[in-house]
Amino acid sequence: MLQLRDISQHYDGQPVLRDIDLHVAQGEIICLLGASGSGKTTLLRIIAGLEPDFSGNVLLNGEPLRDVPVHQRGFGLVFQDFALFPHLTVAQNVAFGLEMQNLSEKERQNRVTEMLELVKLSGFGDRDVSQLSGGEKQRVALARSLAPRPRLLMLDEPLGSLDANLRGELVLELREIIKQMDVTAVYVTHDQEEAYAVADLVAVM
Repeated sequence: MLQLRDISQHYDGQPVLRDIDLHVAQGEIICLLGASGSGKTTLLRIIAGLEPDFSGNVLLNGEPLRDVPVHQRGFGLVFQDFALFPHLTVAQNVAFGLEMQNLSEKERQNRVTEMLELVKLSGFGDRDVSQLSGGEKQRVALARSLAPRPRLLMLDEPLGSLDANLRGELVLELREIIKQMDVTAVYVTHDQEEAYAVADLVAVM
């Protein structure tokens, strides 16, 4: 599925990543675990295509990705700050990633309903995102990323802005949802307990 070969990156002559090799099978969740400055987010950005100047190769199903633009990779991204659109409803946020797909209005509506059920937010579609709790916002962000059926899901400290008790609850739900979708995922965190709760594989950076 996902292969990283000899990935290295330097900033101002200082090595950030050096000769990273990883292989992640279809449906597996790999966690990049490390402190601030360890290079975990840099590696995620390289996989996403947001960091073009690096050495080595990123392959998905044997396909080199270096020359594939970000918007053509078909990846889903979930961020710590949720990155939801405040002027859109919950349903409109989830539907956003479907706008570029050749789907009928009915198909889009059905997919949004399916995703909201998956993340346990049925009936929330018409709400403004400003009315949601932090945990609910993160579920909407996850639903939006999964709606287009991404080839790879990437999560950058997705629970980092939530309190410890809520993180403990949501991390198990996140794993269950990702596994239910059978999507390969790269998950970044600095929290060791979170890493081992969510991941099949842990790469310590």
